[in-house]
Amino acid sequence: MNGLLNFMTGLSLVLMILVLVSVRRAHIRVEYSVSWLGAAAALLALSRSERLLEKLAGLLGIGDPPLALLLVVGCLFLLVLYRLSIVVSKLKDANIALAQRVAILEFHLRSRDDQTQARS
Repeated sequence: MNGLLNFMTGLSLVLMILVLVSVRRAHIRVEYSVSWLGAAAALLALSRSERLLEKLAGLLGIGDPPLALLLVVGCLFLLVLYRLSIVVSKLKDANIALAQRVAILEFHLRSRDDQTQARS
C-alpha cells in the first residue's frame, strides 16, 4: 500500500510542477490550471492521509483503501476533462460564428469594391 501511495504522491507533485511551469510559460491559461491544481492537491491530500483514505474507502464500501484512491482520482480527472470538453465545445462554436462573421464582412467589402469600380 505504501508503494502505491508514494507513487501517487510523486505523481501529484509532478502534475503540480508541470501545471505551474505551463502557466509560467503561458502554455495553459490560469483559469484552466486551477482545475488541474485542485485535482493534484486532492490526490496529494488523499495519498498522504491514510486515515482519510480508509474513511473514504469505508464510505464508498470498498475494502481496499488504495483502490478507493484510484477511484477518486479517476473521477476527479474525468470531471476536469469534462469541464475542458465544455470549454473546447464553446470555443469551437465561437470560432464557427467568428468565421461566418468574417465571411459576411468579406462579402460586403467585395460588394462595395464592385460598386465603386462600376461607378468609375
